[in-house]
Formats: sequence, C-alpha cells, structure tokens
Amino acid sequence: MNGKRVVITGTGAISSVGNSVPEFWDAVVAGKCGIGPITRFDASEYRTRIAGEVKNFDVSKYMPFKEAKRLDLFCQYAIAATAEALENAGLPQDLRESNLDLSRIGVLVSSGIGGLMTLSEQHQTLLERGPGKVSPFLIPMMIGDLASGNISIRTGAKGPNMGIVTACATGSHSIGEAYWMIQRNDADMMICGGAEASIVPLGLAGFCALKALSTRNDDPLHASRPFDAQRDGFVMSEGAGVLIIEELEHAKRRNANILAEIIGYGATGDAYHITSPHPEGEGAAKAIKIALDHAGINPEDVDYINAHGTSTELNDKYETMAIKAALGEAAKKVAVSSIKGTIGHSLGAAGGLESIACVKTLQTGVIPPTINYEFPDPLCDLDCVPNTARQGNPEVAVNINLGFGGHNACLAISPYEVAAE
Repeated sequence: MNGKRVVITGTGAISSVGNSVPEFWDAVVAGKCGIGPITRFDASEYRTRIAGEVKNFDVSKYMPFKEAKRLDLFCQYAIAATAEALENAGLPQDLRESNLDLSRIGVLVSSGIGGLMTLSEQHQTLLERGPGKVSPFLIPMMIGDLASGNISIRTGAKGPNMGIVTACATGSHSIGEAYWMIQRNDADMMICGGAEASIVPLGLAGFCALKALSTRNDDPLHASRPFDAQRDGFVMSEGAGVLIIEELEHAKRRNANILAEIIGYGATGDAYHITSPHPEGEGAAKAIKIALDHAGINPEDVDYINAHGTSTELNDKYETMAIKAALGEAAKKVAVSSIKGTIGHSLGAAGGLESIACVKTLQTGVIPPTINYEFPDPLCDLDCVPNTARQGNPEVAVNINLGFGGHNACLAISPYEVAAE
C-alpha cells in the first residue's frame, strides 16, 4: 500500500430496514427483510408492486419542514445519514464549530438517479398547470450533485465537492474517489457515499419496462434472492450510506475513534453493454485485482466479499465468474454474501450502505448472510453464507458494486489495528 493511509471514522445509514447504522446492521445480521408492497402510490397496474421503502423517516430531526420542502427526498436522506456519520465521528453537525481546516474537508455524496421524484412531480405540474407553475426549485432539487452541495453548505466543508454518477456503482465510486483525494493530498477528510430515492411511478415504470425487477409481488419478503437458482430480478429500494474518511494522522490528531481502514480501490469499465455485465466478469475481475494490488495483498488474504449480488440472472452469474477470475483458487474459501436480500437494491446508495456492512463485519467478526437462498445455482457456486450470519475473524473485506453502463467499483477495507504502522 502506497501513499497516505486513509481511515474510516464515522458511518451513517438510512435504509429500508432502519434509519441508523445500529438498526441497519441488526436487521442485516438477523436477515430481517425490509421489502414490502409499495405504499407511496398506487402500483396496482405495474408488473412489480413491491420495493424496499424507507419507513418512519422523520425529516424534522434534521431540518425545519420549510427547508425540507426545498430538498428532494434523496437529499434529505443524504443529510440525515451525514448527520449520523458526523456524530459517530465525534464531529459537530456544523464543522465551522470545530478547529479543523474547512478547506481541507470535502464532500462526495452522490446519487445514481438524482431527484426523480421532483422531476416527475414538476413535469406533471407543467402538463396540468403550465410553465408558470413549475417550481423555481425544480433544477436545484433534481440534479444529483446537490446532495454534496447541500451537505457542504450545511457543514461548512470547503474542500473538493462533487457528485459522481455511475448508476449502481455510484456509492462505491464516490468512496473510492474520495479515498484518492486524500491519498493525493487534496483533502484531509471527506464526507462520502451515496443516496437514492427513486421509488416513484416513473422510476418503477422504467425498471419494469427493462424487465429487471422481481415479480414476486405476493411474497415480497422472499423476492430478492441473490445467487438463488430461482431469482427473477432485483427489488428497488432506497436510502443513503455515508462515511467519514480521514488521513490517518489527521484522525490521530483529533483523537478520532478509528473504525477501519480503506486499503485499496479499483475502478474499471466493461466496454460491453448498457445493462449486462461483461460475460465472464472481465471488468469486475480487473477492478478486484486493482484494489488488491493497491492494497498490497494477495487473493488468499481476502476473508469476506460483500457482493453486488442483485438477484438478477446475469449479474449473479457473471459476478461469480469475476470473483473466481480475480481470486483463483482462493475464491473457493472466501465468504461471499449479498445483503440485497435484506435491504433490496438501493441503486446509487448501495455502495455506501454495503461499505458500512463491511466495516461492521470487520468490527464485529459477524459475516452477514445471503437470505432467501433456497435453491443452489451451479453457476453461482461460491460460499454465499446462506440464510444465517456466521461468526468469523475477517481481516480483509472487499465490497463490489457494478452499474449500468459497465461501471465496476471495488473497495478493500481492513481493521485499522491489524494494519502495520
């Protein structure tokens, strides 16, 4: 591992199974599924009528209602997860109240789709009431970079500030690129991750038209079944996963509680197809290899992989091939699970939430299960930790996320205390 060391000092989560990291993690370990019938609108005419909605979200905990009305839901989720991450990191909600150099603190919290709810609602307003009734907040509520923009405005962070769009790899790419910003000395601290809130009629209709979603409408708790032979598509969900990452010496100077360390990151493109991963998982395998190379570790050093594991036919098959290609014989021994059976597929937020799951796995030694695994698929023949969490002693966790357009992201994370000083 070369360059500056980058550690994780805070985490925050909004998800279909809980609106804090403890709630999220407890549900993931227990295999408590957050998927159910869609409640926000009448989905009776859709092929898929289920999703992993965030429940009992109280925006008033984070901002006045008047302010919330000017933010799309994905931004509200991003701000809420950031608030928990800052508190977890021992930092004030307004960083201007600290003695930190604000110009060295950046934000990279991104969304794969952005403010689809706002766009849909304001388009309807345009059609029904005319252009004069469209909200002046349409554009700043809709564009995906406003998660980072609003977090920066609220916290006072003046360092690198942007949003990345790589579909379902967005969250992991945001963490990985934030990691490189610290590595190359552009920042000392980054607020990073992903947020998504696209369970709206237009979003659901679009994914239904792709025939990408599960149609197990009568059995939502078992609809998302990664690596299972009877999987029939992913289940949309939403939320946000945000991490506070810091240069090691910066974290030490403020006596931060270090949760884990990012030791490697890989990013590649398939150059193949807009929705299908590369056959044989070539691009994803390369991303894994790059992350391990940056970390200076061997395939046999990997103890746990949090797979993208979407519960679609092609992803799970090709991702299995990618892991085998990247790890070789070591792939037979590594624990590989997908938490999307529990939380659903939160799209741009997936990388943030699933990286948090890796951090918790390293902290607790508990490897989360792949739930709803009933029928083995010979093409997905890795150890997918079926149905029940497993106690272990993992020292390296790898998070994989893949996105439409052929985007591949891989993060390698280890406990800070096992890394050599």
